[in-house]
This record gives sequence, C-alpha cells and structure tokens, in this order.
Amino acid sequence: MIPFARQPLQRARALAPGLLLCGVVALAATFVAEHYGGPQLLYALLIGLAFHFLSRDPTIRPGIDFCGRTLLRAGVALLGLRITVAQVTALGWATGVLALLGVASTIGLGLLLARTLRRPTAEGLVSGCAVGICGASAALAVSSVLPQTKENERFTLLAVVGVTLLSTLAMVVYPLVARLAGMSPAQAGVFFGATIHDVAQVVAAGMMLSEAGNTAAADSATVVKLFRVMLLMPVVLLVALATRPASVAADADDDAAAEPAVPLVPGFLLAFVVFMLLATSGLVPPAVSGPASQASRGLLVVAIAASGVKTSFEDLFKLGWTPVLMLLAETVWIAGVAALGLALLARVP
Repeated sequence: MIPFARQPLQRARALAPGLLLCGVVALAATFVAEHYGGPQLLYALLIGLAFHFLSRDPTIRPGIDFCGRTLLRAGVALLGLRITVAQVTALGWATGVLALLGVASTIGLGLLLARTLRRPTAEGLVSGCAVGICGASAALAVSSVLPQTKENERFTLLAVVGVTLLSTLAMVVYPLVARLAGMSPAQAGVFFGATIHDVAQVVAAGMMLSEAGNTAAADSATVVKLFRVMLLMPVVLLVALATRPASVAADADDDAAAEPAVPLVPGFLLAFVVFMLLATSGLVPPAVSGPASQASRGLLVVAIAASGVKTSFEDLFKLGWTPVLMLLAETVWIAGVAALGLALLARVP
C-alpha cells in the first residue's frame, strides 16, 4: 500500500476503539431517552462516567479525545444550518435587544461570580455562556477554545450536568409560571426562548402552551432561542481571541507539545457562519437541513459521552459547591431579566 494511503488507514485504526466506545454510549443514551424519557445528553454523560476506567487504556484514549474535540466542533458547526437571517429579523428589535441583554448580562454575571468566589475566569465564561446561550452545546463550544486543562474539563462536565437539570426543571415550571402571570402565548414563548438553556426543552415548554392548533408559544420560543444560538458564534470567537495568547504561551512553554499553531479564528466557527449563510440563501433544502440538525445533535451526544468517559465522579466532587451556586444564580438572573423586559415591553403602547 502506498505510504500516503496507509496513514489515514492507520489513523482510523487508532481511533476506532474509542469511537466505538463513545458511539455505543451515545446509542444507549438515545435508547433510554426515547423509551423512558429524560434528557439525552445527561444520560450520555452519566453512562460515560461509568466507563471512566477504560480511559486509561492507551488503545482507547485517541478515539475518546477525537470525539471530545473534533466531533464536538463538527456538531457545533452544523448548528448553523438551523438559523437564518430572516428568523432573526422576524423577532423585532425590542425582542432581539431583550434576548441580547439577557445573554450579555448573564455572561457578565458569570465572570463577576467567578471573581467574587475566587474561581478561574474560565469557569465564569463556561457557566455564563451555558446559561446565557444554549446550555450544554455552549458549554462544550466555549470549553473547546479555552486552554485544555483537567480543571476546565471537570468544570465543563459539571456545567453540562447542571444546565441540563436546570433546563429540564424550567421546562416543567416555566409554563406554570407563565399561566399564573397571565402571559399571552406569544409572550410566554419569548420568555421560554430567552431563558431556558437547551433548545429541546425550549420547544417542549412552548408546546405545553400550544392548544387547539395555536402554536404561537412554540413558534416564538423557537425563534428567540435560535437567536440566542446564533450568538454562540461571535461569543466563542471573542473567547478564543481573548484566551489565544495564554494558549499560545502555554504551548510554547511545553517542549513536548506537538500541536499546530492556534488559528486566529477556529475553523468550526467559520463553518458555522458558512452554514448559516447557506441556510439563509435557501440553497439548503429541508431534506438536507433536517438530517443535518439531527447529525449535529448526534455528534454532540457522542462528544458528551467522550467527556464523561474521560472524567471520574471524584474529579467532579473536587469542584465543591461553588459551580452549583454559579449556575443557579445565573439561571435566576436571566429569568429575572426576561420577565422584567417583557413587563416593560407590555407597557409600551
């Protein structure tokens, strides 16, 4: 076999054991979620944690690392196919400003809490973006451009668990709150889309108020949430640029480092923009965008499974109670910002 053809085959063989492990964990999580209900990403993480002992096997580790980084970035990039400029402009400037303010202030609160509680800045970024933008997907995307340390990996996993549980709780509680507050379906949808962390739970909460064919709550919730997802690209880009000098310096100090130079703009963010522009242009038919969206979800599930395999419960417990406090405070904050904004908009003639 010619040398240049042998290298990809050898690479595939090296990755296969870890890929198979993460794929089986992802399939198991999907089966449990579909047949018994519950958050798919959380199941993938918990099942992955049960197989942590395999992460020490040198034949499995390369595939796990590939899933936790490369497949993760591919999944984030494919999110761009779900968003169009028309969806964003349909929000109206007031709703757009409300969602933007919620995201920006939540990230700012995360940084403030990290400093107040004497935690690393990276933890404030991961938690603030996870709560402010799109839950587990944002936590993973932001973490992927931060310096790759064990502490960051542990906190990211705990953030994924926290936002998934809080998002599931909000999916049940927020529709009840919206009814008690007398919100219209459209107002409730904006509230759900501007506050709930994960996309699936946003849609589910909106559907709970969609009765007799009136889908205003689900529709407005989905559009507002997609606007928040769109903000993932510029936020991750800013985080990458802000932390790039530290990453480069760390690589320079490590004589054994064999990683290539850190790019100015991560490739998966460029792919995100390209996919969003393609979706806006109408060149991507539903027959392609639908499966691509499912593929994005599947890749993120596999990445979560890999992250779980790489981390032990002992590592998570070392983080203490402060990450939980940060996530709770940020969740309450973004809900308060959205509720106050909707109350003010209701008074505008």
